[in-house]
Amino acid sequence: MEKYIWIIYGAISLTVLILYGADKAKAKAGAWRIPERTLLLAAVFSPAAALLGMLVFRHKIRKPKFYLGVPLILILEGGLLWYLYFRH
Repeated sequence: MEKYIWIIYGAISLTVLILYGADKAKAKAGAWRIPERTLLLAAVFSPAAALLGMLVFRHKIRKPKFYLGVPLILILEGGLLWYLYFRH
């Protein structure tokens, strides 16, 4: 079962990374954009992939709700996972 959880999380992370890359490509092309709300919601499902997408594609790195929000989501979710894993 644990194997499938990692596969699903990997697929979600890849999707989030692609979403950030696609929005950057659309921004460069002047095309329809993915709403910021959608990008932030995606960050809730995989904050590490969202942060990686921000850094790799240099996208949304000047917007405080992203350069502060995404790392904060990562820290909060990491803390929650740590708590759930190590509580007795």
